[in-house]
Amino acid sequence: MDIIDILTELIDEDTDQPRYQFDEEALQELMKSIEELGLLSPIKVRTTKNGRYKIIYGNRRYKACKTLGRRTIPCIVSDVTDETEIYLEQIAENLTREGFSPIEEAEAFNKMLTDKRFSCSTKFLSSKLGKPESYIKNKCELLKFGNAVKKLIVAGTEIKKDKLTEDQLLPLKDLQLEHRDPLALIVARDELPVSDVKKIARLFKDKDISAGTKDKLLYKSGRELLETWSVFEHNKAERAKPAESKPAPAKSVKPAKPDKKVAAEQPSVTVIETELQQLLASLPAYSPLTEDAILSHQAIKPVDKAVFLTEVDTLIENLEKHLAEWKQIKDAAAAVPSGTDE
Repeated sequence: MDIIDILTELIDEDTDQPRYQFDEEALQELMKSIEELGLLSPIKVRTTKNGRYKIIYGNRRYKACKTLGRRTIPCIVSDVTDETEIYLEQIAENLTREGFSPIEEAEAFNKMLTDKRFSCSTKFLSSKLGKPESYIKNKCELLKFGNAVKKLIVAGTEIKKDKLTEDQLLPLKDLQLEHRDPLALIVARDELPVSDVKKIARLFKDKDISAGTKDKLLYKSGRELLETWSVFEHNKAERAKPAESKPAPAKSVKPAKPDKKVAAEQPSVTVIETELQQLLASLPAYSPLTEDAILSHQAIKPVDKAVFLTEVDTLIENLEKHLAEWKQIKDAAAAVPSGTDE
């Protein structure tokens, strides 16, 4: 395509283009380069009404030239009028440039997928932009987070204080809204690696932990959350051990000639009776704690107190569930009249 010089005053920015964040320091460096070497790469524009032009890509270069007071700017003039083609070209161009933020990418992809002007599919975008469908979907997942989190998202994989990478955020994307953003801010503040974020995400996805307990966990630091995860996983493994060691129930063998009298004297044990016996065997008989034992909670270190309270909450919650269930079973059993002996 031919490159022509167009009067700067006839060129308009495209306020609807995908890229809208411009680093001031990088802009100053570009201006210095243009002053010394000239504009090495022309901008691309399209014609509009009244003999004017609108930028397709090159907004940053346009800003630099305009600030420097350049009378004209070298341009490539496109005759493309299809909005989808123009927006795709803008995305493709910015994907090759530094400074195109993950959120700008996400918003651009989302616009192509949801805006009635485009209504593209993920598969179509993938083929046009040369990006895997998973890449596009993961970028769009970033839009689940609130503005306070979005402002911290940066490109790349380097962990920085008060910044967030895409890899750090993706493990949190499916958590409840009230937990997702606060956890993301903790991750940014404490510079947590992705492996630790995944552990914390598993903790908040666990259905055995109540919503109230999870709310309290948000007051912890990243390190304390990891300690809570470690204790919780250890306790869960310990609770699973008795269940794993239970012998498989022996299969009942039907006698060749059943004796009704013997069968009446030796009734078969039901599943619920077995469950009750196992629970009674694993639950120690109640014995009041001594005053010294109760007061010993005062000696718990502050760093360990939150873990202690979380475990107490878990214990109370499990006991209450057992109590409610067995009360229901008792009421149901009591309502059924007992059979009479013949």
